[in-house]
Amino acid sequence: MKKYFVLFLGLSLALFSCSDDDNNIQNNNTLEPDPGSEENVAAQNFMWQAMNLWYFWQGDVDDLADDRFSSDAEYTEYLESFDNPESFFEDTLLFSEDRFSFSNEDYDVLVNSLSGISQSNGLEFGLGLIGDTENVFGFVQYIWPDSDASTKDIQRGDFFTRVDGVQLTVSNYVSLLYGDNSNYTLGMATVEDNAISDIDKEVELTKIENQVENPILVAETLDVNGTKVAYLMYNRFLSSFNEDLNAAFAQFVADGATELVLDMRYNPGGSVNTSRLLASMIYGTNTSDIYIKQRWNAKIQAQLTEEYLTDYFASSTGTSPINTLNLNRVFVLATDDSASASELVMNGLDPYIDVIHIGLTTRGKNEFSITLVDDSINNYIYNSDREDNINSQNSWGLQPLVGRNENANGFYDYTSGLTPDIELEEDLSNLGVLGDVNEPLLARALQEISGGSAKIDFTVEMPAKSFSSSRLQTPLKDHMYLDKPLPTDLELK
Repeated sequence: MKKYFVLFLGLSLALFSCSDDDNNIQNNNTLEPDPGSEENVAAQNFMWQAMNLWYFWQGDVDDLADDRFSSDAEYTEYLESFDNPESFFEDTLLFSEDRFSFSNEDYDVLVNSLSGISQSNGLEFGLGLIGDTENVFGFVQYIWPDSDASTKDIQRGDFFTRVDGVQLTVSNYVSLLYGDNSNYTLGMATVEDNAISDIDKEVELTKIENQVENPILVAETLDVNGTKVAYLMYNRFLSSFNEDLNAAFAQFVADGATELVLDMRYNPGGSVNTSRLLASMIYGTNTSDIYIKQRWNAKIQAQLTEEYLTDYFASSTGTSPINTLNLNRVFVLATDDSASASELVMNGLDPYIDVIHIGLTTRGKNEFSITLVDDSINNYIYNSDREDNINSQNSWGLQPLVGRNENANGFYDYTSGLTPDIELEEDLSNLGVLGDVNEPLLARALQEISGGSAKIDFTVEMPAKSFSSSRLQTPLKDHMYLDKPLPTDLELK
């Protein structure tokens, strides 16, 4: 049996829903690469054109300047000087402060991820370092219901150190856990007294194609000394589950809930509109109250009306009336795994109700993105009805940051994250059961709600520090995507 001492180091590392009519806009950029140029030029031409048009920091990147090239020949020579589209995008086109824009060589994978569809075994976990070595261990955070992992002997709070008998390290964990292998076997471990020990137990897992995660992991009403407290463990903002989310709030209302604990500790974000609907389910359906306002790059911002730029609280999901708790406060469990649309809900609600944040400082992702593909006629915006118009010789997709959201008070500056009112880290020695009143983060919220004077020990013995997680390896990662059609009368250059 191998035993290591554990050193927990935190190295924290749009879909744009449109119809053809929604994109009746003109892109007047006339640069074109010369015919017969090298193979990668098609991908790099698409990337430059799309980023020159939409990128939030277009005006701050010299190589994206409108007057960067004086001729097609100069433009072609520039594109041909790069032999790798991914590095061209990351090293040349991105602003130095941009931490979140990314590309994918297969836009289908990117688009599916925005709907929560992926190849997955249903295991969500964090990864930490073992001692002062480069060896890695994993700890299970939760498991998707109705997934392969849900049928196996593995649960929240379990630990693993090996994949197919090979010790995980900082140099191999990506290929072992996220490679092309559809099956792998985890070598399990135990942690005690700040030491991790391998054990003989193994768990074989299979990644299933087209798995969909229901983001509502737990939705139940707790009775806390006579107070009805709604608890929602919500793990991703997916528009395909808006009606399910509304139904959960209908049950909270029927149960007579007067308090809410919103658990977004592992929620990396997603749909802006879904965040608006969730905020309305919490605060109310006054459609004259501003939820958020958008800010784009100078090219686009000047052409958008205040009406378009402003999103209000909603009274309907688009299908059914919003079920709202009409609260004047909400308890939010959020950590450094909470990002984008999770932070947007907190910031959007802040001008109206008391948002009591329990946990850790959030990731600091306040920009939204859209999905871009090589469809120049549609100004590169992905549209599922235009698959035949996408350049068949170029499958690259982009998810760049194109705008920033601010709340009704104009506040948006939380790139360093939203700091907690009550700081409390998860404890690897006591992760607890999600939704159980004794789970530490939930218990701390319930203590605030009940005003209980009982002495509860919230000492953290083994902080759950991680340098990566399973969610950060998905194509969507921690992105907030805008799902709102553009006006029809824009003229873009």
